Amino acid sequence: MTGPADRVLAALHAAGVEAEVRRFETPVPTAATAAEALGCEVGAIANSLVFDADGQPLLVLASGAHRVDTAKVAALLGAAKVRRATPEFVLAATGQEVGGVAPVGHPAPLRTVVDVDLAAYRVIWAGGGDHRTMFAATYAQLLALTGGTAAAVG
Repeated sequence: MTGPADRVLAALHAAGVEAEVRRFETPVPTAATAAEALGCEVGAIANSLVFDADGQPLLVLASGAHRVDTAKVAALLGAAKVRRATPEFVLAATGQEVGGVAPVGHPAPLRTVVDVDLAAYRVIWAGGGDHRTMFAATYAQLLALTGGTAAAVG
């Protein structure tokens, strides 16, 4: 049986993305802990945050440097309400646990918004499907991998 990180790596490979992957001995479940472990700015961490947008999962890849403005995202999508999803909702939508969600490797593609603030970084680090794995990508790769929409989310 393959785990979430294996599914993420398979999705990257299938998309032709040869990403640098780092696995850590201790969990890196937050942007701050991941940035410290990787030796990069917290803004270069792409937090993969799942929201409940009118009952449907929405993945927001947000720079670790700020919080997502759910009202702004709701207006962007034309949703009545966007709110943080429960851990159970996240697991059902992604097959991954909160704190380890990746931009890819989900059971089905998710509607995705990618924070334009991430474009300022040459290398962006994203979760690899579990609490100990991260992978490097460019902004263009994150947009292509997710089929996401670039938008200001902070």
